[in-house]
Amino acid sequence: MPKNKGKGGKNRKRGKNEADDEKRELVFKEDGQEYAQVLRMLGNGRCEGMCIDGTKRLCHIRGKMHKKVWIAAGDIVLVGLRDYQHDKADVIFKYMPDEARLLKAYGELPESTRLNEGIAGGVDDEDEGAGDDNIEFEDEDIDKI
Repeated sequence: MPKNKGKGGKNRKRGKNEADDEKRELVFKEDGQEYAQVLRMLGNGRCEGMCIDGTKRLCHIRGKMHKKVWIAAGDIVLVGLRDYQHDKADVIFKYMPDEARLLKAYGELPESTRLNEGIAGGVDDEDEGAGDDNIEFEDEDIDKI
């Protein structure tokens, strides 16, 4: 019978992200980096992101973040630009929703950036009163159905 040489199986590895609840220092972009919003996930550790400079880039999620930090469409990420490929970038850091709001408040992200913390969440400032989705029917119309 084989000896157990490890410290545990997949259930031990599953519980490693316990320290994510702590406050962490806000990371700002440096030279050769840009903020981007994830448009859609493509699979195979890649996503399509719209950078703040207006360029749509194919972003590769780095190995340190792969399967540890979950990225979804609409998330704000920090990408490292490539010198030799202008239409590709590497995801360096994912911002939590409260950190993304702080970046917008500090003026790092433009005001036109829509932060959708919850896709089913509330209404943004631009959408107030834009359209009335409440449809009212007359009693006669209901009786016909």
